[in-house]
Amino acid sequence: MNYQFFNKLPQEAKMIREQIFVKEQGFQNEFDDIDDRCWHLVIYDYKTPVGCARLYDEDGKMIFGRIAVIKDYRHKHLGSYILHELEKKARELGYQSVELSAQVNAKAFYEKNGYISSGDEYLDEFCPHIHMEKRL
Repeated sequence: MNYQFFNKLPQEAKMIREQIFVKEQGFQNEFDDIDDRCWHLVIYDYKTPVGCARLYDEDGKMIFGRIAVIKDYRHKHLGSYILHELEKKARELGYQSVELSAQVNAKAFYEKNGYISSGDEYLDEFCPHIHMEKRL
């Protein structure tokens, strides 16, 4: 596996997000103006894009989001690999903690990677989410 960061939304990340969040999960508001100010991460198996994520500053806080792995590559620890690379980038940019909005069904995955939930569950479109944080 290899990876690359982009300072604008690359076609590979757009394709993965459309496949997973729009087609598989039914989200309608997948793309937003935040995409224009993010770092975007794409994970490749050789030259095939298999995962993606984004990170950005929001009021002095580093936010991770849109973390996705295509179906054929799930359960191969790529999600943890993505988090590791995002955390490394956040540290390089000078952040000491990160936050994300996790789908509730993925909460245990984030907890295994050192994230702590806070607050009540809330809906993002129709899907239950929870706020999570991690000190780097």
